[in-house]
Amino acid sequence: MNTQPPSRKRTWSLNSRATRGVIFQVIALALIAAGLWFLAHNTQENMRVRGIQSGFDFLGSAAGFDIGETLVPYDPSESYGKAIWVGVLNTLKVAVIGIVLTTVLGVLIGVGRFSRNALVRGLCYGYVETFRNVPILLQLLMWYLFFIEVLPASNEAWNLADLVYLSKGGLAFPFPSAGVPHVLAGAGLGLIAGWLWRQRMQKRFELTGQDADRMWVPVALIVVLSVVGWVVAGMPRDWHVPEQLAFMVDGGVSATPEFMAILIGLVVYTAAFVAEVVRGGIQSVSQGQSEAAAALGLNQKQKMNLVVLPQAMRVIIPPLTNQYLNLTKNSSLAVAVGYPDVVSIANTTINQSGRAVECIAIIMLVYLTTSLSTSAFMNWYNQRMAIQER
Repeated sequence: MNTQPPSRKRTWSLNSRATRGVIFQVIALALIAAGLWFLAHNTQENMRVRGIQSGFDFLGSAAGFDIGETLVPYDPSESYGKAIWVGVLNTLKVAVIGIVLTTVLGVLIGVGRFSRNALVRGLCYGYVETFRNVPILLQLLMWYLFFIEVLPASNEAWNLADLVYLSKGGLAFPFPSAGVPHVLAGAGLGLIAGWLWRQRMQKRFELTGQDADRMWVPVALIVVLSVVGWVVAGMPRDWHVPEQLAFMVDGGVSATPEFMAILIGLVVYTAAFVAEVVRGGIQSVSQGQSEAAAALGLNQKQKMNLVVLPQAMRVIIPPLTNQYLNLTKNSSLAVAVGYPDVVSIANTTINQSGRAVECIAIIMLVYLTTSLSTSAFMNWYNQRMAIQER
């Protein structure tokens, strides 16, 4: 005897809600495609009538302009494509370093809002209310003026132990002359080993209830494997150390005033919002959870790490992602302080080549790619941090 239910056949009728839904979606896609085609065709026709060239072939032509700050070697005789790539790397440098520093500062300020010390609470509150209510552009200009007006000239730079120099020329500090790739590779392996250790300790805690250190062991692994990388590189001891000369600071690695202004401005501004995100996430955990943790005999650190933060992260991560995206997009304001990011270099390219549509499309593609990549990573991390229902 056949016990399987009879198969239901889809009936394509206008009285069917599913059929109407498919039809409306097809119509919407057709309208969007027609609108995009009309815009592209109209733009192309207007450019043809006015004799404006189009296409991306200009990317292979010689740029002919210099870039003051680069992560990779660059010469004015190289192509526009290489120049724009240099701008992309400069943008990524600000975004990546800014996100790391913003996270650290924002978490410290957010947690400081719960301090038992009234002075600490007041300072954290004042920081948040001050910097999040002043427009970011004004803050960037303020930091830039600080570097070019308040700081001393390069021949009278402030210095720390004759190793770190700060002046109108920027920030100069020592940097190893060899072995850096090996040390970074060791640090990367240490990060992976530390993550595996934390995963193992988490499973052990879930199975046995026995907790172990999840912070200092990963830190020790990173330090030890970095030292191993230094040993593998031949234990180089030579450093590029900055030196105060008669008219300037020479040697070492320097960060320009433009880079320092855009980085500090973005970090200080965005950290105020991150602090509020962290504060709201922690406050979203009910007081009963903390009381239950105390009743179980958990100390303050265990209560925060095992009870409060895992629940707060569900609230913190989504708005934190928005702040990371805002920081990356706000880096386009670097043109106001003269930092050569992708927007600044693309503007110079437009002025020389006249390919405005193409350059704007490249800028949009760069920010779209970085934003989607950041969102994808944070969505993955959000899934990892989600509390699993049993």
